[in-house]
Amino acid sequence: MFVAKAHNPPLAALLIFVASAFIAGTTLLAKALGTDTLGPPLHPMQISHGRFLFAFLVIVSAVGILRPQLRRPAWGLHIGRTSFGWVGITLMFASVAFIPIADATAISFLNPVFAMVLAIPLLKEGVGPWRWLAAAVALAGALILLRPTPASFQPAALLALTAAAVIGMELIFIKKLSGREIPIQILLINNAMGLTIASVAVSFVFQMPTPAQWAALVAIGVLMACAQACFVNGMARADASFVAPISYATLIFAAFYDFAVFRVIPDGISLIGSSIILTGGLILVWREARHRHALSR
Repeated sequence: MFVAKAHNPPLAALLIFVASAFIAGTTLLAKALGTDTLGPPLHPMQISHGRFLFAFLVIVSAVGILRPQLRRPAWGLHIGRTSFGWVGITLMFASVAFIPIADATAISFLNPVFAMVLAIPLLKEGVGPWRWLAAAVALAGALILLRPTPASFQPAALLALTAAAVIGMELIFIKKLSGREIPIQILLINNAMGLTIASVAVSFVFQMPTPAQWAALVAIGVLMACAQACFVNGMARADASFVAPISYATLIFAAFYDFAVFRVIPDGISLIGSSIILTGGLILVWREARHRHALSR
């Protein structure tokens, strides 16, 4: 959880790559829990509860060991961030029970696009033609993944699309929090609040998990906490424009996991839609890198 400030791009790349593997692993486990792979399917709200519960335990342990100096939190921002985050992750976990993990992961890459659009009214940010082009390209890819024909339409893909929009709103709150508080404090409060919300929600749908499901729930929380730690430390060691494209490795891991466990092979539509979304994301990353370079001159 400790964030070093030394500039180390190779280590940053490795940390983001490992974080991508962990994040894809959480979606794989969510799919196993949401289907009958490990026992009777669990409700998505119970899966997200496990994610927050065991991630919180890992982060509390890290805080106890590291003993960072905490500041007064911006409670309003934390409440907004956690509320949208809980809804987004629950919808994401619901979607992967019905559609390929790779498709849901690709749609999730629309998060920064939605955040960009929402930043116009909420953060008063200007958006130029390149950003709009990136958004249009990425949304076109998402439309392809929705398969909008009567014979192939995937309603569950709308869950992933809604999750991306909701998490895009969460990114607005994260942006407001960044610089105000240290990362480990943000993670601690986020997971504590998320656990509170999830505990109330799960009381309506709770069913006793099988031993295998308990193990998967623990693994989701641990993997998510590790992914967050790797991502935060990776971002601290290199420019965002350098590490952002590496996070797209999540899609590769998701497709590999889905094939290895569920024997799901991406079809042509999945490959085309995912590629278009990645293209839109890379355009956005390239434009941000050019913009920061121009400002630094």
